[in-house]
Amino acid sequence: MYDCGFTKGNNWFRYRTGAFIIKDNKILFVKSKIGGYYYMLGGGVHLGETSEKCIEREVFEETGIKAQVERLAVVCENFFKGIGGTIDGLDCHTMEFYYVMKMQEDNVNTGDGMTDDGEALVWLPIEEIPNNEIKPSFIKDYIDEIVTGENVLHIIWEKDR
Repeated sequence: MYDCGFTKGNNWFRYRTGAFIIKDNKILFVKSKIGGYYYMLGGGVHLGETSEKCIEREVFEETGIKAQVERLAVVCENFFKGIGGTIDGLDCHTMEFYYVMKMQEDNVNTGDGMTDDGEALVWLPIEEIPNNEIKPSFIKDYIDEIVTGENVLHIIWEKDR
């Protein structure tokens, strides 16, 4: 399957999803090998795939965790400068759908360990999120609304360009 995205000149676009998996007042993050920051589990939506199916698939592929979408929390138009890997130095634009998710009760995996790419999975206490390097950085500013809110936030984020 192909991710929904493309590169044109110095510009890179991607349609992706992200997961807020909450357990014991902590949220599961991935610690990046490049730069040491934290980011949300998730990935590119495949052509013909819904964003809900994508995030459930991505979470399972990356962690072995079976999780179900509880609610859509954020739609973000994110603009940033690519750092590292294939997007290094590119002007990036992503459309991101972030979901609050619930781990299934029969889950064998608890999210301890590594992703399928060998990056560390880390449970960060919600109250410590504003004090950590998180990407995209809007998460630090809106974490309380994301976790407790009933409404879908629409965020246009250009501070990381």
